[in-house]
Formats: sequence, structure tokens, C-alpha cells
Amino acid sequence: MKKQAFKMFTLLAAMLFLSITVMEFEAHARAGGGSRSGSAGSRSYSRPASPTPSPAPSRQQQAAPSPGFQQPAAGGFMRSMAGGIVGGMLGGMLFRSLGFGGAGGGMGGGGIGLFEILLLAGIGYLIYRYIKKKREESPTNTFAAEPYYGGNVTPIPMNYQSSLPEVNDVNDVDTGLYHIRQFDQYFDENRYNDLIMDNFFKIQGAWMNRDLAPVNNLLTDEMRRIFQTDIDKLIRDKQINRLENIAVRKVDIVEAWQESGQDYINTLIYANLLDYTTDEAGTLLSGSKSDPVKFEEYWTFTRPVGNNPWKLTKIDQK
Repeated sequence: MKKQAFKMFTLLAAMLFLSITVMEFEAHARAGGGSRSGSAGSRSYSRPASPTPSPAPSRQQQAAPSPGFQQPAAGGFMRSMAGGIVGGMLGGMLFRSLGFGGAGGGMGGGGIGLFEILLLAGIGYLIYRYIKKKREESPTNTFAAEPYYGGNVTPIPMNYQSSLPEVNDVNDVDTGLYHIRQFDQYFDENRYNDLIMDNFFKIQGAWMNRDLAPVNNLLTDEMRRIFQTDIDKLIRDKQINRLENIAVRKVDIVEAWQESGQDYINTLIYANLLDYTTDEAGTLLSGSKSDPVKFEEYWTFTRPVGNNPWKLTKIDQK
């Protein structure tokens, strides 16, 4: 009985090993105060977006399988065949180990032996390796063109084709600028960047002089109120925020859109300057007269749709 129990234990252990093997496959200061201020339509509370490449093809753009054809699951046939072979061998061995085999039945006629267990383990391991290899070799991210099933094609007029942006190069900025140009054919991105750089210097100068009158036409009513509140505090405290040696390193459009009859362009400004605060007698209160401050800010400008003056409507910190 002990020998029979040992054989049953060994056989069950082998079956457990093979089951696990096969079943695995299923399973600062300066203008704006160095903080956010102003608003820009519906995007007032969203973080500015950097330029992004064209989106990758969606799942719906992947080729659909031909009707009536179903891709077989990796290892499906081998898994079924393996289960049949292993199940048959284990069933036969279990049958014989319980004493139902005839004389000479099995390998050695005495039920299941160590050789048979090792043989089963080897077969299970080979099946495992084969199916694993097939699954690793099967493609998982294949993109193909959408099949064409016929129908009429209406050509786009040539005069309209020439006005469209290149499809392969389209992103949110290109699309926004394209819409802006539809109402202002003279809009030029380089001239816009130069204008924004000039406006940046003018606004910072008016801030340091504590007088917004020279730049009232460059600010929306909201931004004018925000700046004036900060300037009134400086005057009340008898302080001057001095900005010197301003150097603009980069001006780059990062967002462009139209909303409620307004054009909006969000511009990244990368600059460095000496930014320090003194009292009206010139005594240093904060900041440094020798160590420049580097900063990146998003300045959003707006205007009524068309060839109209741009005004600062929002400042965001990066």
C-alpha cells in the first residue's frame, strides 16, 4: 500500500507540474510678479501645451481582417495537441499504476517509474518552449492601410488644396495659425515673434517705472488692473523693482487657437535679467545686482479676429 501510495503521489506531482507548464499560456518680481495672472478664454486654467508631433494612427486605422477569416490564437493547435498527448499518457499510466494494466503493460510492467516521470517532464518542457517561442515571434503592433471597398471619389479643387497645411506636418499650433491666417492674410509668425519681444521690453520698462500709461494699448483691461494693483503696492511701500540687462533668449509659439471671435497665441519667452528691489533712496531690499535671474514664462496675447493689435491677456510660469 505504501508503494502504491508513493506511486500515486509521484504521478500527481508530475501532473501538477505539467498542468502549470501548459496552463501558463492562458493566463520673482518683474511684471507679473513671477506668478500666474490673467485669463485666456476656456484655456485660462489649463496648463500650456508644448508643440506635439502628429498623433500616431488610432486602432480604427489598423487593417481589419478579411471576412470569414479568423486569426488563430498563438499556440492554439499545439496547446490542444499537447493536452491530448499528455492527458492520454497520464491517464494510461494512472490506470496501470492502479493495477489495471496487463502483464508487461507500460515501461517495465510495474506501473509508472522514474524514467516515465522524467520523460513526461521533458515533453512538457519542450512543448512549453515551443509555444513560448511562437508567441514571442508573433507580431503585436502591425499597422496597415485601410482597405478600399469602392465608391466615388470627389477630387479637391486645386485652389483649395494649395491653401491647406501639409497633412503630415499638422499639429495644434499649425492648425491654430492656419485658422488665424484665414482672417488675416498678412499674419507672419516671424513678425509676430519680433512684436512680442518688443512688447515684452516695453511692458517690463513700464513696470520698473511704475507707470503703465505707455503700454495701456498692449494690455487687456484685466491685465492692466492686475499690474496696477501691484504697482500701487510698490508706490505705497516706497519700493522700486529694478530690471536691468534684460536678454531674451527665445520666443516660441506653443499654442494658437480661436474662440468667441478672438485670436489667441500662447508664447514661450525664455530670458534672463538682473531683478532686484530697492527703496526710493536706492538701498537694496531684495534680489541681486550682480546675479542674473533666468526664467521661462508663457505670455498669451489676444485680439479680435482679423488684422488687429495684440494685447497681453495672461502670464503663466513654466
